[in-house]
Amino acid sequence: MGELAVDFCGEWYEPSPEGVFSIGREGDLEIDDNPYLHRTFLQISRYDGIWWLTNAGTMLSATIADAAGGMQAWMAPGARIPLVFAHTNVIFTAGPTTYEFSVHLKTPAFLAQSRGEDSAGSTTIGPVVFTDSQKALIVALAEPMLRRDGTGFSSIPSSAQAAKRLGWVLTRFNRKLDNVCDKLDRVGVVGLRGGGGKLATNRRARLVEHAVTSHLVTAEDLPLLDSQREMDDE
Repeated sequence: MGELAVDFCGEWYEPSPEGVFSIGREGDLEIDDNPYLHRTFLQISRYDGIWWLTNAGTMLSATIADAAGGMQAWMAPGARIPLVFAHTNVIFTAGPTTYEFSVHLKTPAFLAQSRGEDSAGSTTIGPVVFTDSQKALIVALAEPMLRRDGTGFSSIPSSAQAAKRLGWVLTRFNRKLDNVCDKLDRVGVVGLRGGGGKLATNRRARLVEHAVTSHLVTAEDLPLLDSQREMDDE
């Protein structure tokens, strides 16, 4: 493997340091024939001795995180970010489908540090504390991504599908989704609100991207789905 390599669905690509490696519906890495995906969405290039990831699209954003979940960035159209970790995960959503690929750097500028386990038993992000039902909601939306192994693509459930998975009525699901997005928005998680304080239309996708890349939820949390249904049935 060269200095930098990209893994998508088990296929490996090695961008040349002399050129621009394009990722999208077309290009060096053809993600998917998805009409919601830009022909050229992301680009990887190297200059001044640093590899960079650039969002060359006009509508879509991407969530970038190190493998340990300690760093996360949200790349809006036109933004760029240096690739400095040994293993960087990139997640983005186009239409109903969420995609993920990973970038591997042989000589990283930074080493990600694993975070210690929280012995308190509560789920927190900074000052945010989630109830069991709120965390179960996040798991229900992220379930397809949590159940698959490695990079690739999956579909995010609709609100109605996630509510059914939890055994809730849709109004209860939407109310709790509002609460979860409000909590994260207040501590600076971008992309969960539109302009003028309105909730973003793609907030489910953004919530899943944030939750998975920050390790807010993992595959170990999947039993919450059944335990939540059992609690509601009592």
